[in-house]
Amino acid sequence: MVLGRHGDVAQLRHTNDFASMKTHITWTRQLFVRDLGAVIDEIRLFPDDATVWATAPGITNSAGNLALHLCGNLQHFVGTALGHTDYVRTRDLEFSSRDVSRDSLVAELGTTIDVVTRVLSSLDDSALLLEYPDILGGLRLPTGLFLQHLCVHLGFHVGQIGYLRRVLTGQATSSGAIDMHRLTAAGS
Repeated sequence: MVLGRHGDVAQLRHTNDFASMKTHITWTRQLFVRDLGAVIDEIRLFPDDATVWATAPGITNSAGNLALHLCGNLQHFVGTALGHTDYVRTRDLEFSSRDVSRDSLVAELGTTIDVVTRVLSSLDDSALLLEYPDILGGLRLPTGLFLQHLCVHLGFHVGQIGYLRRVLTGQATSSGAIDMHRLTAAGS
């Protein structure tokens, strides 16, 4: 549907039936898949394996470490806690590992996409209202709120990885990380 300049919102409200299209858990899964795909694209845009592990002055974590961190984070908090996988997180290694190839990082990100997709596809919207199974920072949170936190956390690091890549390489090439077409493609 192409919208004109006037009456767009009213026209949109009357012609789209978003309620029948997807559920909130599906939308959350689509965000995770889109943004993990963006990390893959960012890693592939680095010119070589060594640059993935480089940092700039004032930057603590390399893109490689952030990618490993995101994988560990999501495989633990979504996979283990919600999906009862046998993944065991070693958070220290997420930040101390070096010289993992881009291909290996991409493979681990692909595994993370598979885990997140499988687990969130097994849940329905009622799961979002349940208490998340772990205590987080001394707090009990609804699962839906914590999943939204994880989406924002992922997006935060996607931006860091992209910005660091541009600083290190001097290339402003965009990965198209938050392209709306990617969001709809992530649901198919």
